[in-house]
Amino acid sequence: MVIELLPLQLGGQTPLISLIVGIVAIVLFLIVLDLPPFIALVLAGIIVGIVTPAIAFAEVPGQFATAFGEGMAGIGIPILMAAVIGKSMIESGAADRIVRGFTAVVGQDHTEISLFGSSFVIAIPVFFDNVFYLLAPLARAARSRTGSNYALFIVAVGAAGAVTHGFVPPTPGPLLAANELDANLGTTIMIGLLIGIPTAIVAGLGYGYWINRRITIPLRDAMGTTVEEVEEKVNTPISALPGLFESLLPILLAVLLVGTHTFVETFMGENSTVASITGFFGDPNLALTVAALAAAYTFYRMSQLSGEVFSDKLTDALQSGGNIAAITAAGGAFGAMLAEAGVGDYIAGGLENIGLGLLVTAWVIAAGVRVVQGSATVAIVTTAGIMAPFTGELVVNPAYLVMVIGAGATFCSWYNDSGFWIVKEIGGLTQAETLKTWTVATILIGIIGLLSTLVFSTILPMA
Repeated sequence: MVIELLPLQLGGQTPLISLIVGIVAIVLFLIVLDLPPFIALVLAGIIVGIVTPAIAFAEVPGQFATAFGEGMAGIGIPILMAAVIGKSMIESGAADRIVRGFTAVVGQDHTEISLFGSSFVIAIPVFFDNVFYLLAPLARAARSRTGSNYALFIVAVGAAGAVTHGFVPPTPGPLLAANELDANLGTTIMIGLLIGIPTAIVAGLGYGYWINRRITIPLRDAMGTTVEEVEEKVNTPISALPGLFESLLPILLAVLLVGTHTFVETFMGENSTVASITGFFGDPNLALTVAALAAAYTFYRMSQLSGEVFSDKLTDALQSGGNIAAITAAGGAFGAMLAEAGVGDYIAGGLENIGLGLLVTAWVIAAGVRVVQGSATVAIVTTAGIMAPFTGELVVNPAYLVMVIGAGATFCSWYNDSGFWIVKEIGGLTQAETLKTWTVATILIGIIGLLSTLVFSTILPMA
């Protein structure tokens, strides 16, 4: 079948030109010229704006800066606080204490299962970004303790969190799609777990084991923490480490605060009196700040450093976090410029009526929008709006439509997705390592999620 994409004219140009120019620019700057990611993303985003007639030439820099600022407003404080959490949990020994606790339960050879399970559960009420911020220090500590398997740990954490983030309400994306498509929330949660568990196992643990045998990722300095600092802590006797509850407290606080608000907002309404209170404490900016204070206190108590030296340690973490936040926001702004060029609408419009089944069509649209503009949330919003009028034609429960949209919106995280840069920078990976681990894992999530949905919707249509 030949799919003809009718050109969407924008001042004599098509969004396809903006897409091609953006891809060529990002590949040239990042891979050929090997520029720092922040500079490459800024240049590529501005170039996309220049070739997009919908954006006035004089307004291109300002519009990119606005998108960058909006992205920074969403992730700036959480990333900076996550850097403090990571630094504090590593240096206090809290991260290693948690890994030792998990290892005592599942065995020395199955640390990845602990990381996988933690990420899958925590990401249901908490944004993926925050989950990765919280669990990355544990993966680093586990890598230092075992001396290997870092690719496995990263894939296990990343894939498990990405699956529940895209499939299981009350995570905002699938929650929004369920509302748009009139899918019952309880049914969507149940089907989300039904689809998500096998998808996460295959893409997270299955692919993690496979890629781990083929590449070795060394432990590098990241999040303001050096390799030497991580290795020093893992050789510390357990008696000299903080207690397990105190070590877990930063993660527990963040999950409790954010998860409580999500629960209240979902089941009591966002305008309820209780939601007005939980909304304050459950805002990721405050939740991660509270978690950072808890982690920093443990660090201060265990380190016995002077106030000035302790402050310098946290400042180092904030400097590292600032670089991560800048790269992440620039990646989001690059995706925003592609969206402004009309690339998402162009792809979605061209694929809307190509004769495939409704579930497959929804996946193709979501995946197309995701790949070209980066944001999973935008892909979900766009696709849910397109598919909403067709829910009456479904012969299966509309929750399955939510699943294929989530699968497509998770498909292929690369340079224009802020999540790609979060995994790379916080995990301490190279671009090539991130593509081989995280990007391939998200491709598998998209494909396996689609196939799993088709299978379960046939066996258990629940129409």
